[in-house]
This record gives sequence, structure tokens and C-alpha cells, in this order.
Amino acid sequence: MAGLRRGVDPDRPSVVHAGAPRPHRSPRLPGPNPSASSPGRTRRRRVAGRGSLARPGADLRRLPTGLDLRNVRLVEGVRAAFAFGVVILINIWVQWPPLLTMALAANLACFCDNGGPMRVRLRVLTAFSLLGGLLWAGVGLLQPLGLLVVVPVSCALIFACSYVRVWSVQAQAAGNVLVVVLCIALDRPLTLEQAGIVALMFAAGGLWATLLALVIWRLHPYRPAHRAVAEVWHGLARLCGDLERLVALTDPDADAFDGHARGHRRGVRASIEAARTMILDLARSRERVSERTAQALLRLESAEQIFSALIAVAELIESRPPPSRRALAKTFLRRLRPLLVTIARAIREDASLDLGRLEHSIARAAEGLSEDATLARLADRIVGRVRIGAKLSTPEGYQPGSALTDGRSLDRWTRYVEPLRQNFTLASPNLRHALRATAVSAPALAATLTYAGAFTHWLVMTVVLTMQPFYAATWQRALERIGGTVLGGLAGAVLAYYATTPLVEAGLILVLSVVGFAARQISYGFFVTCLTPLVVLLVELLEPGHSSWEIVGMRAGFTVLGGLIAVASCLVLWPIWEPDQVRQELRRALKAHAGFAEAVLLAAPGEAREAAVSARARAAGLALNDLEAALSRALQQPRAGGHPEVEAAMVADATLRRISARLTVLRHAPEAAAPEAQAWRTWIAATLAALSEDRPLPERPDLDRGQSLTRLVSQVDLLSGTLRPGELRALEGTGPEAEAVARAGRAVPAT
Repeated sequence: MAGLRRGVDPDRPSVVHAGAPRPHRSPRLPGPNPSASSPGRTRRRRVAGRGSLARPGADLRRLPTGLDLRNVRLVEGVRAAFAFGVVILINIWVQWPPLLTMALAANLACFCDNGGPMRVRLRVLTAFSLLGGLLWAGVGLLQPLGLLVVVPVSCALIFACSYVRVWSVQAQAAGNVLVVVLCIALDRPLTLEQAGIVALMFAAGGLWATLLALVIWRLHPYRPAHRAVAEVWHGLARLCGDLERLVALTDPDADAFDGHARGHRRGVRASIEAARTMILDLARSRERVSERTAQALLRLESAEQIFSALIAVAELIESRPPPSRRALAKTFLRRLRPLLVTIARAIREDASLDLGRLEHSIARAAEGLSEDATLARLADRIVGRVRIGAKLSTPEGYQPGSALTDGRSLDRWTRYVEPLRQNFTLASPNLRHALRATAVSAPALAATLTYAGAFTHWLVMTVVLTMQPFYAATWQRALERIGGTVLGGLAGAVLAYYATTPLVEAGLILVLSVVGFAARQISYGFFVTCLTPLVVLLVELLEPGHSSWEIVGMRAGFTVLGGLIAVASCLVLWPIWEPDQVRQELRRALKAHAGFAEAVLLAAPGEAREAAVSARARAAGLALNDLEAALSRALQQPRAGGHPEVEAAMVADATLRRISARLTVLRHAPEAAAPEAQAWRTWIAATLAALSEDRPLPERPDLDRGQSLTRLVSQVDLLSGTLRPGELRALEGTGPEAEAVARAGRAVPAT
């Protein structure tokens, strides 16, 4: 695969420890604002998108936008409004301006709080409160020294705030809000006394919000983790329902199955990894695994095993089964889906179940499947894991309070220094993003400081917060931010017109804060729409004398200009061309599937094999998700969608999904351990490894391939014909089968 040779690190692992961010990759939940939601929170369609080998399903082309009303957090909105609303009301009473700085700090600290383990939140919020006060005071003292001092120092700070995203989503949020603090601090110079007051009041406001969130008004610490696990079970229910729809089709549709795989397997795998990271972070923060955390881990493990078995069921359904198998599969899926929905709802609501009544339904789910041994084996495996999830069991011999499974927590070097070191290369999208934000901010800072105004800091703020490591994400965020700002600004101007007293303004600010913070996780565009009226009223309260329409016009103008600059900079400065990313992700997906095939087909039976198969199946699933994320960005990038390497990767992606599904069947089916066609087993694993490493393809065995391997060999043939058509023809000669594979390879330009 000659096209995959350039700029690839074959030794880069596809899966790393949950606590250590991956090098050379932006976080999975990137966002330009401190409350940006993760892709895992985006609402997925109930019916999978249709696609084909030549054209992927719409889920790869569409923007990751949408509203997920399940993520409304009304209590969090009320708490955030209370955090700074109390300070504003006190200021209205005592009329001491430094209290407004404290109120602003409390408001900004709430933006930094993305939830999660208490210890992590405490570190992030405390660091933000102290650093924010020092940053505002320091920049205010430097401001009179002129552009030659202020611009370089500010650019260095912007670089640092942008680069800390390599640590975690929480660190990314704090870095984004510190950029906001920097831009506000550049508005006016401070004396030494004023700087001291600002630093103290900002720290007081941030620490007050921290105290309120973590001590006084402490929300359930386990709730985010349990909601994440519930989302995994809901995803399994959606996957099961879509499989029931597919099995009801008179003639199995390959395009429909491709859309199903992309629309559901990708989403469930992302949900599993998000929940796993959240649970392990929660456990590490407490250094011991509590009973509640153990239950969440067990339910997640059960869900992942159900996910694997459902992939195998999908493969059995797709392989043109006899009518009897289709009828049995449809019955099983129809009985299974309500069980998954019931357990998901119980996990999300932390409700108890009538286990006696549910046990009857669980036992009935796999009844009547004995005439199909393979399907019955898979159904029994699924039902057993459903029973574990329903009963909230713990593994045999497990005692709550024992140490973590890895026996240690991450040391400070691994947690903080290693991500900085690994990403400090131009191959890293995170470093390129930080450099790009710094380079674009320099002239913007010089212009806004030279032609100072009450609202010019919005330009730099918009540029930095809109810019993302990847172009596709940047222009999407620019559209959401511009549209939300214009719409919210109009609403804010109308509200400000009727707010004639500071007390009325404060009341509206509290209401808008409740709405904005409650909605910040359902959609970024909707969040900006709710946030902009709040900003308009805050400016009128903090900077009296400006017309609300003036504020709206200036904010909209600077937002549009900043969004355009951010999008243009991603195309000009250290651009990351998506075909290159697709090429690298395809290589990693091939390597992960080679390891998966080796574990399934060649490893000796036993516990070690099961552990290896589980780990490599997870690695293969993650690698496919990464490949599809790169393909999705490529299809949104101008002219990249028709690139030959992107088109070849689309075919390879669909083929690897089928290979993964067939390997999953062989993993669970009895014939997986049979010694039949050993030469073909070796050839499959060796061919996938050769495709990933640009080695010559191995010679094909001159043997019958065996019934259980026929479909798998055909898929490997298709993959080789797509990526190495010339080499495959030379190996196979000119027989009918070789000519068919060659035609498949010519359908899409090879890389």
C-alpha cells in the first residue's frame, strides 16, 4: 500500500491507558468553549444512515450537531446562577465595584466545571481561581508598557492556554476560560493596589463557586458515571432495534448493514469508552473502588460483552441466512430490546427493579433457539450478561474497597509531563492548534490594543475560542457561534430594552444563567444563543452607558470577523490535510485488525486467549472509530471527499467492519477453535499484517478454505484488491476469482 508510507508511525498504539491522553490527537470531545460537549453527547439517529462501498452513509458526511434534550441540567443551571447571582445582589446593596469582579469570576468558574470526579474538579477549579486572578492582575500591570511587551506576553499565555488541552477536557475548558480572562484584562491598565484587589476578588469568586459546587451544593458524584453507563445500554437497545428492522427485510441489503454498522457500532463503542474513562477517573480520584463504582464497572463490562455478541448476531443475519435463522433471530431481538431499555432506564434513574418479574422475561428471551446452535450460543451469552446487569452483581471474590485493577494510579510524570512531551511535535494537531492560535492572535491583539474600544477584546476571544485543531470542526463551530450570537443578540437587545433598573437586569441575568447553564450540554449553538443575551445584560450592568443595540451590533460584528479569521487560519497556517490523517488512521485500523485476527484464529484456547481477544477486539473497534472520524472530517473538507485515498479508505472501512464482525462470530462460535484450514487462518492474519506494514502479500494457500472461513477470506480478498490490486493479480493469476477481486480493486483508486 504505497500510498500509506508517507509520514506514518507504525508503532503508535491505538489504545492507551484511560488516564493518559493520546499523543498527536486532539481530545475526543473538543470544543472551543469551556462547556463544549463531547461527540458522545450528540444525539444519534434511531435509524442508521444508508451508505455503500463507494459512498459512505450520511453519518460520515453530516455535521455532528443536534439537540439532545436528555442532557438538560436544570439543577446545575440554578446552582451556577446562584453562584454569581448572590454576589451581584450584594453589590446592588453595598455598591462596591470589586464585587463585580468576584461575581464575574464565579460565573467563569462555573464554565470550567464540566463535572466528573470531585478531586479532579477541585484541582481544576482551584487552579483556575488562583491563576485567573494572577493573570488578570499581571496583565493589567503590564498593559501600560505598550505593544512590544504586552503582545508577546499575551501570545505566550494564549499558547499555554491552548496547549493544555492535551491533559484533559477539564484542562481544555479551564484554558479556554483563561483566554477570556486575558482578553478582559487587556481592557484597562491597573495600579499595584488595583491589581492586588483584582487578584484577591477574582480568587474569592472562583473559590466561592468551587465551595458551592463541591461542598455546599454538591450534586451526586456518581451520577455522571451512571448516566454514561445508562447511555451505553440505551445504545445497545437502539442497535438491537435496528437489527430487528434489518432482519425483517425480505432481501438483506448490504448498504443497510453498512449504515447500521457506522450509525450504531461506532456510537456504542464511543459511549463505552467515554463511560470507561469516567468510571476509572472516579475510582482513581478516590483511590479505592467503592461498591457503587464496582457496580458501574460490572454493568459496563456486561454491556461491552453484549455489544460484541450483537455484532456477531448482525453478521449471522447479514450472511443471507436461511429463513429459519432469520425468524429465530427476529424473535430473540424483539424479546431482548425491552430488557435493554428497562435496565438502561433503571441505571439512569437509579431505580430498583422487580427482579423476579424481570427474570422471567430474561429467561424467556433465549427460549426456542436450540435448533440453531450458533445463534443459541450467542443468545445464551447475551442473556447471561443481561442478567448480570439487572442484578447489579459483583464478580466472584470481589470485595468493595479493593485497589484498582491496574494496581496503581498514574504518577505525576505520566499524568502531566508525558502528554506535553508526546504532543510537542508538528505532527500533533494539538501543537499545531496552539501555534496557530498564537500566530493569529498576535496581529489581532496589536490591532485591538492600538484601536482600543469597549468591545474590541471580543475579536481575539472569538478567534481563539472558535479555532479547533481540525478545519472541519473549526468551520462548524464558526457557523454555530455566529448563528447563535446573532439570534441571541437580538433576544438580548429586546430584553435589555425592558430592563430599566439594575435589579431587573440582575433578575434577568439569573434567569438567563439558569437557562444557559442548564442547556450547555445539549448543543453548542443553542448554548451560545442562550449565552449571548446574558452577555448583553452583563455588559450593560458592568459597563453602563452603552446602548443594548450597540452591544449586540459590536458583538455580532466581532464574532463574524473572528469566525472568518479562525476558518481562514486553519487553511493557511500549519493545515492538517485530512487525506493524510485518513491514510494514517487506515494503517492503524489495519494493524489493529491484524492483531484481532491473530488472537481469534491462531491463539491457543484458554483464559489468556479470551483476554487477548477482548483487548484486541476493543483496539480494532477504537481504530475503526478513529478512521471514520477522519473520514467524516475529510468529507467535510473542500475537495478532500473525492481524493483517491479517501475513496479507497471508504471501501476499506466498510470491509474492515465486515471482517471485524466475522472475527467476532468466530470468537463466539464453536468452530472458532476447530483446526480446520489452518493454512488459511495463518494467511488471513499475515495478509492483514502485510497490508498495515507495506510488506509484500503472502502467498495464498492451495487448500480448501473451510466453510467457517469462506466469508472472511472473501472480505480479505476484497480489502487486498482495493489497496493492492496489482500485487494481488500477480499472486492469483487470471482465474475468475482473481478477475472478480481485480474488478473490485479497480472500482476505487488504490492508495
